[in-house]
Amino acid sequence: MNNVGLLYVGAVLLVNGLMLLGRVPARSAAALNLFVGALQCVTPTVLIIQAHGDSEAILGASGLFLFGFTYLYVGIANLAGLEPEGIGWFSLFVAGAAIVYAGLAFWRQDDPVFGVIWLSWALLWGLFFLVLGLGREELTRFTGWATVLLSQPTCTVPAFLALTGGYRSTAVTASVAAAAAVLLVALAAVLGFRGQPRPRTAAADHPRLGETHATR
Repeated sequence: MNNVGLLYVGAVLLVNGLMLLGRVPARSAAALNLFVGALQCVTPTVLIIQAHGDSEAILGASGLFLFGFTYLYVGIANLAGLEPEGIGWFSLFVAGAAIVYAGLAFWRQDDPVFGVIWLSWALLWGLFFLVLGLGREELTRFTGWATVLLSQPTCTVPAFLALTGGYRSTAVTASVAAAAAVLLVALAAVLGFRGQPRPRTAAADHPRLGETHATR
């Protein structure tokens, strides 16, 4: 069930990346954030209930709330016109937690590919913190491109592979995933810092969030 949710996380990350790039209006992206956010809160709740106290199953489901809360926060904030700083600081918490989950994937769950994926998410949410929490306007386009480019290989692709029985997590596949992530981040940097005009973020002049670009 968590792979079904991951499939749609790829969609909302793509839309939110385009929102940061100024291609999708914030209010237009709000509905998908609410849909996926609700899914990513209901899914882990069901998994925890079905775990019957199994600590490993509960641990595996717990990380989904990080993203469910993010998307619900973004959807509500975009519709209500809230300032984005709260989302930014919550994203810092998510980034820190993602690093912990990455360590668990590497050394406890024997799933190095998902360790790489968790680290990629830690990077994205760290960028959301810088852009939305600290108002680092110059990073907005880079963050948008990083979100767009990483959305599919860190969410949609592994979700489809897991749903079809094709997911394999070994040292070799993790190395390939890490190399691909580095290349995509480098491409995002090229696209984001090549002198194109950057969209404003809320910390620049403190407009309401519905007038700015938010995250996933």
